[in-house]
Amino acid sequence: MSIKEKIMQDLTAAMKAKDTSRVSTLRMMKTAITNKQIEKGSVNTELTEDEIIKILQSLVKQRKDSIEQYRKAGRNDLAEKEEAEIKIIEEYLPQPASTQEIIKAVEEAISETGATSIKDLGVVMKTAITKLSGKSFDGKQVNQIAREKLK
Repeated sequence: MSIKEKIMQDLTAAMKAKDTSRVSTLRMMKTAITNKQIEKGSVNTELTEDEIIKILQSLVKQRKDSIEQYRKAGRNDLAEKEEAEIKIIEEYLPQPASTQEIIKAVEEAISETGATSIKDLGVVMKTAITKLSGKSFDGKQVNQIAREKLK
């Protein structure tokens, strides 16, 4: 079952269960996927699983940024709502890459590209991210590890 099909199935179940916060989050996810399909050319254009994962990762990143802003503004109620949404979205993402997996991907990227300095960061990042495809990861963490290894 594809991620999109699972979201639709879970949306129906959440509506029957009258779980309003889950329904709201799942609808938002469905809308983001539909918007990407329209952007690609047509609602009938199917997205790949990788494209859907990237959309969901983007939604998580947006929520994390919002949480930071809400905490600074003293709006813990809104931050908690965003955290609850992240938990629901993450149910549909692949298992996150461990720190060890990220380090390994960065080290392999450095050896493959022949990178020697921080100037090669972009090439290393691109190669490492390709190696981590299919896993969920934080780009900031990959960047930080790559910077440490290139020093």
